[in-house]
Formats: sequence, structure tokens, C-alpha cells
Amino acid sequence: MYMYFPFRVCWIKDIVVAVTGENIEAMKSIIQKYQHKGISLVEAGVTRHRSIFNGLKVLAGDQPGSRLSRPEVVIIHDAVRPFFEEDDLLKVVKAAKEHGAAGAVRPLVSTVISPSTEGCLDHSLERARYRASEMPQAFLFDVIYEAYQQCSDYDLDFGTECLQLALKYCGTNAKLVEGSPDLWKVTYKRDLYAAESIIKERISQEICIVVDKEEKEHIGHLLEAVLRNELNHVKVTSGVPCHAGGSIQHIIEQCYSFVCVNVMTADFQNTQKLLDMLEECNLSILYPVVVFSVHFLDFEVGPLSQKMESLMWIREFAIEAKKRNILLCGLLINYSQDERKLQESLRQGAIIIATLMKERNFALVGQLLVA
Repeated sequence: MYMYFPFRVCWIKDIVVAVTGENIEAMKSIIQKYQHKGISLVEAGVTRHRSIFNGLKVLAGDQPGSRLSRPEVVIIHDAVRPFFEEDDLLKVVKAAKEHGAAGAVRPLVSTVISPSTEGCLDHSLERARYRASEMPQAFLFDVIYEAYQQCSDYDLDFGTECLQLALKYCGTNAKLVEGSPDLWKVTYKRDLYAAESIIKERISQEICIVVDKEEKEHIGHLLEAVLRNELNHVKVTSGVPCHAGGSIQHIIEQCYSFVCVNVMTADFQNTQKLLDMLEECNLSILYPVVVFSVHFLDFEVGPLSQKMESLMWIREFAIEAKKRNILLCGLLINYSQDERKLQESLRQGAIIIATLMKERNFALVGQLLVA
């Protein structure tokens, strides 16, 4: 699949995905499920260059029934490099506008050698003089489209480098732009585990503390202060849940981790408000959202089992939330009158929150944890 970009890069006008015929329907269902906009599908060719050429034909706007307009600049990317920054796109686009073509490159991490016909070393390349060609690449559309129209069947069947086609057939010498380390390829099965780890790391960089106005200066701020201290690598924000112009509305559209503070033992009102807001914004259709429903109890006043019993219906909340890819669990924090014990409980609570936020373990959904 080529020329595919996240819908959040708002300055990209149209997206064309080249996909094999037998996977067209599957791709349509993915687009519908994740509510992607501005995406057109085209059947892929049998090789990389033929797939890209098919996509360019759609963007050229000269195909029957085409709804797309011819762009000034086209970015070519491949789906096996899912991790890139918007800055990488901007750099290659700006360079392409100036030079006609541009591509991201990275330093070689291994020395390249040439074997002889007998399977022995023939020669090696001086690694410092070479770069690995990566994606994304960007072109003035007329340059790359003309190159593909002129290239031979041999190029289409055996070539792999778009920048070389622009140079060979249009005389356009591409500008090479140093890319970020995130431009690696998901090639083998083991890479999927690394990709999952990267996604979890990225969506765990911010956490929002949800409190009521009267709680913010009492209990909520205590937990917020400890989280800021314990999670020094995570952005900690706070807000008040409210359906109409709430202070967390802008946060909720980009944050994937929430701590919802509830004062009353069996009061899930704040948590329910937050879950409703998350459902409305559809944030969790892309990545799982973690919600911690936090309750403060004095463990020394009455049996703990009786207090926890009234909170066990969090499981019902969690079952429904899980259907929307929201991972809800409860957290009890000992609100002791002893300042030392209170601070230790808050610290333990912060550790639990940090761990679950990063792991996003579905097995802990609906559990009631104690700090």
C-alpha cells in the first residue's frame, strides 16, 4: 500500500491507497471503522512501481469518473513505515517544491558488501559515503508522473527507487533530506511487537486528571501533584468534566489516558461523564483509551471489604466501555489522616497508574486495585 497518511495531517488534501484486489473490501471496512476521510482506493499492480503508477493515474484526474484534482506536489510513502513525524513530511515537501524531487535518507547501520559469483567477498562499500533511501519521498507531480509515463517495462517490473526514475527520465536531481530514526520498516513478525511497543509509548506521553470544581482544591490536587512528581516524563494536565464547553474538551481529543477522581465511595458520576464524552468524540476507535476511576477511602474506618463492595459494579461499567475500546479499572487510595501514610498511598497509586497506562493490559479491565 502506498501514499497513505494519517487523517490528522490536515494539510494533505487527498490520499490514495494502492491495495491488492482481494483486499479491497477489507480496506474499505478499515476506512469505515476508523472513520478516515478523503481516501480513495486503487487496485495495486504486481510490483511496487506499478502500484505507485496506478495511484498517480488516479491523482492525475484524467481517469474516467475521477473526483480528484491534479496536485502540485505528491508524497509517496509505504504502509510498512507507519512511524514518522509530520516534520518529516514538511521537510521533503518543501525540498520537492524547490528541487522538483526529495526523499528522506538515513545513515547505514551495516556495511554493504558485494559477493563474488563463488560466494566470497568481492568488495565492500565505505559506509560513511552512503545513505539508506527511506520514505516519505515527495515530487512535483508533473515531474514524477512524466517519469512514470516514460519509464520502461523493465523499470516498472524490477525497479524500486522513485528518485532514480525522476533523475533518469526528467533530469531532476532529488534533494536528500535527513530523516528521523522512526522511519524504519515493519518487515518481520517480530517487528510487530516493536511497533506495538512504540504505539503504547507514544500514546502514554500525556495523562489528564479529571476532577470536579469543589474537588480540585481538596483531593484531586494532591494526586495531581504526586503524579507530576512521579511521572516526570509524562505531560500531566487537569480539567473539569462538562458536556457543554468543558475545560477538558480540547484535551480529550488528543489524550489517551485519564484519571477520574470521585469523592464519594460509590459515586461514579465523574467517571460516567468522562466515558460519555469519550464515546462522543470517538477517540478510542484508533487506540485504546485507559481510564482510572479513583476513589479515596480511609481504610482504618470500618471493614475495607464493605466499602469495596459498593464499588464492585465498576465491572458493569468496564464491560460496556471495553466494547468501545476503553479500558476502565478502579483504584482505591487510602485517604489516611496520617500525612505520611497518605503520601505513601498517593505514591503507590501513581506507580499503579503509570504501569497500567504504559502496558494497557486488557486483562485488568474492571478490576478494583488498592494503593
